[in-house]
Amino acid sequence: MAALLMAVWVGVSDGQLAYDYYKTTCPNAEDIVRREMLSFAFLDATAPAAFLRLMFHDCQVQGCDASILLDPIGSKSEIKSSRNFGIRKLDAIEYVKSALEAECPGQVSCADIIALAARESVALSGGPHIAIPLGRKDSRASNYQQADAHLPSPSISVDAFLHIFMTKGLNLEESVAILGAHTLGAGHCLNIIDRLYNPKPDDLMNPVFEARLRLQCPTLNPLMNLTATSNDITPTIFDNQYYRDILLGKGLFFIDSSISRDPRTYDIVKQFAIDQDYFFRTFSSAFVKLSSANTLSKTKGEVRKQCSRVN
Repeated sequence: MAALLMAVWVGVSDGQLAYDYYKTTCPNAEDIVRREMLSFAFLDATAPAAFLRLMFHDCQVQGCDASILLDPIGSKSEIKSSRNFGIRKLDAIEYVKSALEAECPGQVSCADIIALAARESVALSGGPHIAIPLGRKDSRASNYQQADAHLPSPSISVDAFLHIFMTKGLNLEESVAILGAHTLGAGHCLNIIDRLYNPKPDDLMNPVFEARLRLQCPTLNPLMNLTATSNDITPTIFDNQYYRDILLGKGLFFIDSSISRDPRTYDIVKQFAIDQDYFFRTFSSAFVKLSSANTLSKTKGEVRKQCSRVN
Protein backbone atom coordinates (compact mmCIF):
# COMPACT_ATOMS: atom_id res chain seq x y z
CA MET A 1 0.00 0.00 0.00
CA ALA A 2 2.89 2.35 0.78
CA ALA A 3 4.14 1.92 -2.76
CA LEU A 4 0.77 2.86 -4.21
CA LEU A 5 0.70 6.13 -2.28
CA MET A 6 4.32 7.03 -2.90
CA ALA A 7 4.88 10.59 -4.07
CA VAL A 8 8.25 11.91 -5.18
CA TRP A 9 8.71 15.66 -5.19
CA VAL A 10 11.35 17.00 -7.53
CA GLY A 11 12.30 20.66 -7.56
CA VAL A 12 11.24 22.62 -10.62
CA SER A 13 13.79 25.25 -11.56
CA ASP A 14 12.39 27.01 -14.60
CA GLY A 15 9.77 28.88 -12.59
CA GLN A 16 6.78 28.34 -14.85
CA LEU A 17 5.70 24.93 -13.52
CA ALA A 18 4.19 24.52 -10.07
CA TYR A 19 2.62 21.69 -8.11
CA ASP A 20 -0.41 23.89 -7.33
CA TYR A 21 -0.59 25.60 -10.71
CA TYR A 22 -4.36 25.20 -11.09
CA LYS A 23 -5.24 25.88 -7.45
CA THR A 24 -7.30 28.96 -8.30
CA THR A 25 -7.91 28.69 -12.06
CA CYS A 26 -9.12 25.05 -12.21
CA PRO A 27 -8.99 23.42 -8.77
CA ASN A 28 -10.72 20.21 -9.92
CA ALA A 29 -8.46 19.65 -12.93
CA GLU A 30 -6.57 16.65 -11.54
CA ASP A 31 -9.77 15.06 -10.20
CA ILE A 32 -11.42 15.37 -13.63
CA VAL A 33 -8.48 13.72 -15.39
CA ARG A 34 -8.38 10.98 -12.74
CA ARG A 35 -12.10 10.29 -13.18
CA GLU A 36 -11.83 10.03 -16.95
CA MET A 37 -8.73 7.81 -16.80
CA LEU A 38 -10.53 5.44 -14.44
CA SER A 39 -13.36 5.19 -16.95
CA PHE A 40 -11.00 4.54 -19.87
CA ALA A 41 -9.08 1.88 -17.93
CA PHE A 42 -12.31 0.15 -16.90
CA LEU A 43 -13.41 -0.11 -20.53
CA ASP A 44 -9.98 -0.99 -21.96
CA ALA A 45 -7.28 -2.69 -19.90
CA THR A 46 -4.64 -1.63 -22.44
CA ALA A 47 -5.50 2.08 -22.17
CA PRO A 48 -2.98 2.91 -19.38
CA ALA A 49 -0.08 1.61 -21.49
CA ALA A 50 -1.27 3.71 -24.43
CA PHE A 51 -1.47 6.92 -22.37
CA LEU A 52 1.98 6.33 -20.86
CA ARG A 53 3.52 5.77 -24.31
CA LEU A 54 1.75 8.85 -25.65
CA MET A 55 3.43 11.03 -23.01
CA PHE A 56 6.86 9.56 -23.66
CA HIS A 57 6.58 10.12 -27.40
CA ASP A 58 5.37 13.68 -26.91
CA CYS A 59 8.04 14.66 -24.39
CA GLN A 60 10.99 13.18 -26.27
CA VAL A 61 10.57 15.31 -29.38
CA GLN A 62 10.10 19.03 -28.65
CA GLY A 63 9.50 18.66 -24.95
CA CYS A 64 6.11 18.02 -23.33
CA ASP A 65 4.08 20.38 -25.51
CA ALA A 66 1.26 18.25 -26.99
CA SER A 67 2.80 18.65 -30.46
CA ILE A 68 2.02 14.98 -31.05
CA LEU A 69 -1.71 15.78 -30.99
CA LEU A 70 -1.71 18.31 -33.83
CA ASP A 71 -3.41 17.33 -37.07
CA PRO A 72 -1.31 17.71 -40.21
CA ILE A 73 -1.69 21.13 -41.82
CA GLY A 74 0.20 21.53 -45.10
CA SER A 75 3.12 19.23 -44.26
CA LYS A 76 3.32 16.01 -42.26
CA SER A 77 2.81 16.41 -38.53
CA GLU A 78 4.67 14.66 -35.74
CA ILE A 79 2.12 11.88 -35.36
CA LYS A 80 2.82 10.80 -38.96
CA SER A 81 6.37 9.75 -38.13
CA SER A 82 7.03 6.03 -38.49
CA ARG A 83 8.44 6.16 -34.95
CA ASN A 84 4.92 6.97 -33.74
CA PHE A 85 3.47 3.82 -35.25
CA GLY A 86 0.79 2.40 -32.96
CA ILE A 87 0.28 5.54 -30.89
CA ARG A 88 -3.31 5.52 -29.60
CA LYS A 89 -5.84 7.41 -27.46
CA LEU A 90 -5.44 10.84 -29.05
CA ASP A 91 -9.23 11.05 -29.23
CA ALA A 92 -9.43 10.22 -25.52
CA ILE A 93 -7.19 13.19 -24.67
CA GLU A 94 -9.52 15.37 -26.74
CA TYR A 95 -12.46 14.01 -24.75
CA VAL A 96 -10.78 14.89 -21.45
CA LYS A 97 -9.99 18.33 -22.84
CA SER A 98 -13.68 18.93 -23.58
CA ALA A 99 -14.55 17.97 -19.99
CA LEU A 100 -11.99 20.43 -18.66
CA GLU A 101 -13.15 23.16 -21.03
CA ALA A 102 -16.67 22.74 -19.65
CA GLU A 103 -15.34 23.13 -16.10
CA CYS A 104 -12.80 25.92 -16.63
CA PRO A 105 -12.51 27.22 -20.22
CA GLY A 106 -9.09 28.07 -21.59
CA GLN A 107 -7.11 27.09 -18.51
CA VAL A 108 -5.73 23.54 -18.75
CA SER A 109 -3.26 22.82 -21.56
CA CYS A 110 -3.32 19.67 -23.64
CA ALA A 111 0.31 19.11 -22.63
CA ASP A 112 -0.70 18.97 -18.96
CA ILE A 113 -3.55 16.60 -19.81
CA ILE A 114 -1.11 14.20 -21.49
CA ALA A 115 1.21 14.30 -18.45
CA LEU A 116 -1.67 13.82 -16.00
CA ALA A 117 -3.17 11.00 -18.07
CA ALA A 118 0.17 9.17 -18.00
CA ARG A 119 0.57 9.82 -14.27
CA GLU A 120 -2.88 8.42 -13.53
CA SER A 121 -2.26 5.44 -15.81
CA VAL A 122 0.77 4.43 -13.76
CA ALA A 123 -1.16 4.69 -10.49
CA LEU A 124 -4.25 2.88 -11.82
CA SER A 125 -2.04 0.00 -12.96
CA GLY A 126 -0.60 -0.55 -9.49
CA GLY A 127 2.39 1.77 -9.75
CA PRO A 128 3.32 4.77 -7.61
CA HIS A 129 1.28 7.93 -7.34
CA ILE A 130 3.57 10.64 -8.67
CA ALA A 131 3.22 14.30 -7.75
CA ILE A 132 3.98 16.31 -10.89
CA PRO A 133 4.26 20.06 -11.46
CA LEU A 134 1.85 21.61 -13.94
CA GLY A 135 1.68 24.66 -16.16
CA ARG A 136 2.98 23.32 -19.47
CA LYS A 137 1.96 25.22 -22.58
CA ASP A 138 0.96 23.76 -25.94
CA SER A 139 3.11 24.06 -29.04
CA ARG A 140 1.92 25.82 -32.18
CA ALA A 141 4.10 23.60 -34.42
CA SER A 142 4.55 19.91 -35.15
CA ASN A 143 6.95 18.21 -37.56
CA TYR A 144 7.41 14.52 -38.33
CA GLN A 145 11.12 15.05 -39.07
CA GLN A 146 11.68 16.04 -35.45
CA ALA A 147 10.04 12.80 -34.34
CA ASP A 148 12.11 10.78 -36.81
CA ALA A 149 15.26 12.36 -35.41
CA HIS A 150 14.55 12.22 -31.68
CA LEU A 151 12.40 9.17 -30.92
CA PRO A 152 14.65 6.18 -30.16
CA SER A 153 14.33 2.97 -32.15
CA PRO A 154 13.83 -0.42 -30.43
CA SER A 155 17.36 -1.36 -31.53
CA ILE A 156 19.05 1.70 -30.00
CA SER A 157 22.40 1.11 -28.28
CA VAL A 158 22.91 1.66 -24.56
CA ASP A 159 25.27 4.56 -25.31
CA ALA A 160 22.71 6.36 -27.45
CA PHE A 161 19.89 5.58 -25.04
CA LEU A 162 21.75 6.99 -22.04
CA HIS A 163 22.74 10.08 -24.03
CA ILE A 164 19.10 10.84 -24.87
CA PHE A 165 17.82 10.67 -21.32
CA MET A 166 20.82 12.07 -19.47
CA THR A 167 20.71 15.18 -21.69
CA LYS A 168 17.16 15.65 -20.40
CA GLY A 169 18.43 15.76 -16.82
CA LEU A 170 18.00 12.14 -15.79
CA ASN A 171 20.87 10.42 -14.00
CA LEU A 172 22.04 6.88 -14.76
CA GLU A 173 19.61 5.14 -12.38
CA GLU A 174 16.68 7.25 -13.57
CA SER A 175 17.52 6.49 -17.20
CA VAL A 176 17.35 2.76 -16.47
CA ALA A 177 14.16 3.27 -14.46
CA ILE A 178 12.38 5.12 -17.26
CA LEU A 179 12.69 1.97 -19.41
CA GLY A 180 10.60 0.27 -16.74
CA ALA A 181 7.61 1.80 -18.51
CA HIS A 182 7.96 -1.27 -20.76
CA THR A 183 6.31 -3.19 -17.93
CA LEU A 184 2.99 -1.97 -19.38
CA GLY A 185 1.65 -2.87 -22.79
CA ALA A 186 2.92 -4.69 -25.83
CA GLY A 187 5.35 -4.32 -28.71
CA HIS A 188 4.48 -4.68 -32.37
CA CYS A 189 6.01 -7.47 -34.40
CA LEU A 190 7.05 -4.79 -36.87
CA ASN A 191 9.53 -3.51 -34.27
CA ILE A 192 11.12 -6.85 -33.37
CA ILE A 193 11.24 -8.84 -36.62
CA ASP A 194 14.78 -7.66 -37.41
CA ARG A 195 15.86 -8.87 -34.00
CA LEU A 196 14.25 -12.26 -34.61
CA TYR A 197 15.32 -12.86 -38.21
CA ASN A 198 18.45 -10.69 -38.61
CA PRO A 199 19.91 -10.79 -35.09
CA LYS A 200 23.06 -8.96 -34.05
CA PRO A 201 25.91 -11.24 -32.93
CA ASP A 202 25.84 -9.89 -29.38
CA ASP A 203 22.05 -10.07 -29.00
CA LEU A 204 21.43 -12.91 -26.56
CA MET A 205 17.88 -14.14 -25.98
CA ASN A 206 16.38 -16.91 -23.88
CA PRO A 207 15.78 -19.68 -26.50
CA VAL A 208 12.32 -20.57 -25.16
CA PHE A 209 11.34 -16.91 -25.17
CA GLU A 210 12.71 -16.49 -28.69
CA ALA A 211 10.72 -19.50 -29.89
CA ARG A 212 7.53 -18.01 -28.44
CA LEU A 213 8.19 -14.69 -30.19
CA ARG A 214 8.73 -16.49 -33.48
CA LEU A 215 5.35 -18.18 -33.08
CA GLN A 216 3.69 -14.82 -32.47
CA CYS A 217 5.69 -13.05 -35.20
CA PRO A 218 6.24 -15.90 -37.70
CA THR A 219 7.36 -13.95 -40.77
CA LEU A 220 9.87 -11.26 -41.65
CA ASN A 221 6.97 -9.29 -43.10
CA PRO A 222 4.09 -9.36 -40.57
CA LEU A 223 0.73 -10.26 -42.06
CA MET A 224 -0.79 -7.41 -40.08
CA ASN A 225 1.06 -4.31 -38.88
CA LEU A 226 -0.90 -4.37 -35.62
CA THR A 227 0.27 -7.86 -34.60
CA ALA A 228 1.73 -7.41 -31.11
CA THR A 229 3.23 -9.34 -28.20
CA SER A 230 3.33 -8.33 -24.53
CA ASN A 231 6.41 -6.65 -23.08
CA ASP A 232 6.46 -8.85 -19.97
CA ILE A 233 4.22 -11.46 -18.32
CA THR A 234 2.17 -8.81 -16.47
CA PRO A 235 1.38 -6.36 -19.30
CA THR A 236 -1.48 -4.57 -17.50
CA ILE A 237 0.27 -4.25 -14.11
CA PHE A 238 2.90 -1.63 -13.34
CA ASP A 239 5.49 -3.62 -11.40
CA ASN A 240 9.15 -4.63 -11.58
CA GLN A 241 8.50 -7.79 -13.60
CA TYR A 242 10.16 -6.18 -16.62
CA TYR A 243 13.54 -6.22 -14.84
CA ARG A 244 13.11 -9.80 -13.66
CA ASP A 245 12.33 -10.85 -17.21
CA ILE A 246 15.25 -9.12 -18.90
CA LEU A 247 17.71 -10.66 -16.43
CA LEU A 248 16.47 -14.03 -17.72
CA GLY A 249 17.03 -13.04 -21.35
CA LYS A 250 13.36 -12.28 -21.94
CA GLY A 251 13.57 -8.67 -23.08
CA LEU A 252 11.31 -7.87 -26.01
CA PHE A 253 13.51 -5.17 -27.56
CA PHE A 254 17.26 -5.08 -28.16
CA ILE A 255 17.69 -2.22 -25.67
CA ASP A 256 15.95 -4.34 -23.00
CA SER A 257 18.46 -7.11 -23.52
CA SER A 258 21.36 -4.67 -23.66
CA ILE A 259 20.78 -2.92 -20.32
CA SER A 260 20.64 -6.31 -18.59
CA ARG A 261 24.22 -7.02 -19.74
CA ASP A 262 25.95 -3.65 -19.94
CA PRO A 263 28.35 -3.19 -16.97
CA ARG A 264 27.07 0.36 -16.42
CA THR A 265 23.45 -0.71 -16.02
CA TYR A 266 23.47 -4.35 -14.93
CA ASP A 267 23.67 -3.68 -11.18
CA ILE A 268 20.83 -1.17 -11.42
CA VAL A 269 18.65 -3.63 -13.33
CA LYS A 270 19.40 -6.29 -10.73
CA GLN A 271 18.50 -3.95 -7.86
CA PHE A 272 15.22 -2.93 -9.50
CA ALA A 273 14.38 -6.62 -10.02
CA ILE A 274 14.91 -7.27 -6.31
CA ASP A 275 13.40 -4.11 -4.80
CA GLN A 276 10.15 -2.87 -6.38
CA ASP A 277 9.82 0.11 -4.01
CA TYR A 278 13.29 1.29 -5.05
CA PHE A 279 12.26 1.03 -8.69
CA PHE A 280 9.04 2.96 -7.98
CA ARG A 281 10.92 5.78 -6.24
CA THR A 282 13.49 6.07 -9.02
CA PHE A 283 10.88 5.84 -11.79
CA SER A 284 8.86 8.58 -10.09
CA SER A 285 11.74 11.05 -10.06
CA ALA A 286 12.59 10.11 -13.67
CA PHE A 287 8.96 10.65 -14.69
CA VAL A 288 8.89 14.14 -13.18
CA LYS A 289 12.17 15.13 -14.83
CA LEU A 290 11.18 13.83 -18.26
CA SER A 291 7.70 15.37 -18.13
CA SER A 292 9.15 18.73 -17.03
CA ALA A 293 11.96 18.98 -19.58
CA ASN A 294 11.94 21.67 -22.28
CA THR A 295 8.45 22.94 -21.52
CA LEU A 296 7.16 26.06 -23.25
CA SER A 297 6.68 29.43 -21.58
CA LYS A 298 3.52 31.54 -21.88
CA THR A 299 5.09 33.64 -24.63
CA LYS A 300 6.23 30.66 -26.71
CA GLY A 301 3.18 28.45 -26.31
CA GLU A 302 -0.56 28.59 -25.76
CA VAL A 303 -3.45 26.74 -24.12
CA ARG A 304 -5.25 25.20 -27.08
CA LYS A 305 -9.04 25.20 -27.11
CA GLN A 306 -8.89 21.96 -29.10
CA CYS A 307 -5.94 19.62 -28.78
CA SER A 308 -5.77 18.77 -32.47
CA ARG A 309 -5.37 22.35 -33.72
CA VAL A 310 -3.75 25.61 -32.75
CA ASN A 311 -5.96 28.49 -31.63
